[in-house]
Amino acid sequence: MKKVKNSELLLSYIREGKAMTGREKLALITQLSIPSILAQISATVMFFIDASMVGHLGAKASAAIGLVETTGWLMGGLAHAASLGFSVQVAHFIGANDFEAARRVLRQSLICCLIWSLMMSTIGIIISPFLPYWLGGSAEIAHDASLYFAIFAFCGIFFQTEGLAGSMLKCSGNMKIPSVLNICMCLMDVVFNYIFIYVMNLGVTGAAIGTGLAMLVTACLMLYFLLVKSKMLSLKGRPGSFKPRIDTVSTAIKIGAPMGLQHMLMGGAQIVSTLIVAPLGTIAIAAHSLAITVESLCYMPGYGIAEAATTLVGQGIGAGQKLLTRSFARLSVGLGISVMTVMGVLMWIFAPQLMSIMSPVEEVISLGTEVLRIEAWAEPMFAASIVVNGIFIGAGDTLIPAAISLCSMWFVRLTLAAGLAPKYGLKGVWTAMAIELIFRGCCFLTRLFKGSWTEKLKVKN
Repeated sequence: MKKVKNSELLLSYIREGKAMTGREKLALITQLSIPSILAQISATVMFFIDASMVGHLGAKASAAIGLVETTGWLMGGLAHAASLGFSVQVAHFIGANDFEAARRVLRQSLICCLIWSLMMSTIGIIISPFLPYWLGGSAEIAHDASLYFAIFAFCGIFFQTEGLAGSMLKCSGNMKIPSVLNICMCLMDVVFNYIFIYVMNLGVTGAAIGTGLAMLVTACLMLYFLLVKSKMLSLKGRPGSFKPRIDTVSTAIKIGAPMGLQHMLMGGAQIVSTLIVAPLGTIAIAAHSLAITVESLCYMPGYGIAEAATTLVGQGIGAGQKLLTRSFARLSVGLGISVMTVMGVLMWIFAPQLMSIMSPVEEVISLGTEVLRIEAWAEPMFAASIVVNGIFIGAGDTLIPAAISLCSMWFVRLTLAAGLAPKYGLKGVWTAMAIELIFRGCCFLTRLFKGSWTEKLKVKN
């Protein structure tokens, strides 16, 4: 059997305009996806263990974190959008073999993202005393929820730095280093959380401190491998200006702003969803939060494949290879749907066992199992929306996909959830979620195969 070429060599084929066989394309997608999938799964497993640690402190502790969790996702989404606004440009320049331009964008991104993260952290700390009450939380969980979110917001700069450096490495085709470091971060998170939650007896506050320390260590390591060790993007011995330029920043805003707005409104929708769940009681809040953690075991592989798709599409566009880019897109979507379908089946089968790891409370286990089995049916189309969105990000095409996601979330999920929750409780909320994910996946697939997103691509001479 002919030996499969490694990803570094296959990526050079894109930049050099060499022809690739179907087997080589699939091999490249797989090679780039596997490290990222492993990192995503390990992150989920470690977060799973982390949530279990808190869950064993009782339903109130789980509810305190679950209440502000969606707002934390909103902050993370805004940080991610800022990073991708610059890293997609880097992918395009690398595809065009212009490594100096890629490093120029990198320098500017470090300053811009630092400023952005400081702004976000400041806002998060200021609102932390009021947030639990805005979200409909009761006084019995408000103090822990507020303190947890304040510490999380303080660590925002670490999260932004780690995300930016990792995104830059991935867009250069280096999936292994960010993946290994993310796995290490998860392991550190568990160790630190154990120390601060149980040994130092800090409870929910300890969970936030442990996570923040893990982020700090990982951010430092990620910057080292990006700025010193990276073959394509290292700044060591390569002086240059860090002053942001209008053309670079405006392009980053053009790519990142729709994603940022999407994350804000999607995060807002998640917060509204929390408001819908909050009146259902502490058990429902805890089951909702822990079931979301369990479900992430299913969709993390999809995000791993989406990251590979972003890299391949971004470099393909930079190289001007329209047909190859379209081929990578379609193969990535097929792989993502296949993997997440299998994961959905496994989640349906093992839902009770997974929930029992998360919480010892029988009511939480039972309710969490029911909603997970509802959600399992939506996983194939959820995969489609995740991977296709990664494709569009690589193309720098973020406005219309953001609009699709927002309309789907606000007009389908929340409308249905608000209508179903009073009668069917948490099961009604998760039924609305499943219907919306299927609808969104269908919309993304339609645009991928029939839309005009590739018309702007130049054809390589």
